Amino acid sequence: MPHAAHFICGSDCKFFLATKVGKYIVSTVGEYLPDSQVREIYAQSRGYKLEGMGDTRKVDFLKKNNGYEEIGFRRKYETMVFKAIKSPKCQACPFTIESGNNIDQNNYNEQKEAYKGHYKMCIKYANK
Repeated sequence: MPHAAHFICGSDCKFFLATKVGKYIVSTVGEYLPDSQVREIYAQSRGYKLEGMGDTRKVDFLKKNNGYEEIGFRRKYETMVFKAIKSPKCQACPFTIESGNNIDQNNYNEQKEAYKGHYKMCIKYANK
């Protein structure tokens, strides 16, 4: 699928995989980089000042923030599985998640783990 399939800030995630497997959608998101206004709030609340403009300021945030934001408690990536339904709204793909209630989940802190975990979950649900 050409976009993140879950997470309200999924469009701000630099890493996403979304795969329809049988009756399910396996969705992995991570590398959450909030928009510029939220980055300013985080920096101020954490006691550091961002420098530069545009991409330079974004890089400064990543450096001072020790990378991307967590998307959940102690995790920078997550894979969730949802039941799939036909999508009347999205022209890019014919399916969407049925509801926000996931039926399975794994969490990660490394991109390589998230990538492998996504495909392990796809295999797990391929025959269900």
